[in-house]
Amino acid sequence: MHKRTFLKGLTLAGMSLPFTKFSAEAHIAKHNHLPLEQIAGDEDFWAALRADYVLQENYINLESGYYNILPQKLLNKYIEHIKYVNSLGAYYMRTVQFENKKRVAAKLAALAGCDPSEIVITRNTTESLDTIISGFKWQAGDEAIMAVQDYGAMLDMFREVASRHGVVNKIVSVPLNPSSDEEIVALYKNAITPKTKLLLVSHVINISGQVMPIRKICDMAHAQGVKVLVDGAHAFAQLIYTIPELHCDFYGASLHKWLSSPLGAGILYVSKENQDSIWPLIGPSKSEEVGIAKFNHTGTHPVATDLTIEDSIEHYKLIGPANKQARLKFLQQYWTRQIMDIPGVVYNTPKQDSRICAIANVGIKGMPPATLAKTLFEKYKIYTVGIDTGNVVGCRITPNVFTTTKELDQLVAAIKELAAAAAV
Repeated sequence: MHKRTFLKGLTLAGMSLPFTKFSAEAHIAKHNHLPLEQIAGDEDFWAALRADYVLQENYINLESGYYNILPQKLLNKYIEHIKYVNSLGAYYMRTVQFENKKRVAAKLAALAGCDPSEIVITRNTTESLDTIISGFKWQAGDEAIMAVQDYGAMLDMFREVASRHGVVNKIVSVPLNPSSDEEIVALYKNAITPKTKLLLVSHVINISGQVMPIRKICDMAHAQGVKVLVDGAHAFAQLIYTIPELHCDFYGASLHKWLSSPLGAGILYVSKENQDSIWPLIGPSKSEEVGIAKFNHTGTHPVATDLTIEDSIEHYKLIGPANKQARLKFLQQYWTRQIMDIPGVVYNTPKQDSRICAIANVGIKGMPPATLAKTLFEKYKIYTVGIDTGNVVGCRITPNVFTTTKELDQLVAAIKELAAAAAV
């Protein structure tokens, strides 16, 4: 298609033209000298970035925790990569795809602060973590520790290894508003016995948004001779850290969440000293039997996604990790501080500044989460997801960099109205 025709098509569809790399760089450069707190709350700064998103006008999307919508800049890159791979066909798949994937994985390793020999690209967090859970060399009677608040797919895999290998699963419950890191560390420590082999912990609990003291948990577990597997689905490219500084043995994350890569991209980190102790999910070829490569025999898969990860990394760096983290935290506090202590409101996320990120969870007394989510969408045109598991009963609210405070004002007004009605 001719470029002019393509641009005309965008206009006819009512879509704004993409926020170009040059204009984005210039815009951000004008603000980067300002304090983070000022950038985080600068609506004009973030409105300019929002302009690169094509968003639905008939509802407010506050469920970015499932999948982060791609800005047009990245979506266009993704389409270009699909066309490129399609034009080369089998030639691409049999020649350059492997080196391209290694190059992108190396850039992810740099972003994660680890060695390229410790990280591979997967399809999602579930594949990454379940590779470790299923591939652990279990013996009957071995014990594993996890929390009822951990992601369901991981709990499902632990049930599977319990049935398959006779593993004993010990499930703890993380308090919604812990008094200290030590309280959480003690919770896991008290569950450990001489038979405990693996401990799963979420870096950010997906249903509540609670940020966990990962390094302290890892150091405690290692002192007891226990390996630690970390679910980083909601931490990677939202929080600022490196994987090695967490002291974990294994780490998995999804890139289609906070890195804004296309659907179907994740990472698996396995420290060098642990790579020989895990069976791969899919049998590797002879050339892949040693090291991290044995965890990456994926068969034929959508390789254009791998290429777009590289663009997503550059986009993340362009916005600025510190800017993004500060904005997401600002948005969470903007709305939660207005409703968390209102009668009739059930607040399911820690209040301490060190334990929060973009995600928070709120409920209305006497209203099932599914009903609350349905009401928010149908009456107030706000899309969320109802959560009713463990000790979390409410709706998960997840804004993104394109979310405005005006949209959150509508959420606050809706919650206040529903809480008032529930109190009658």
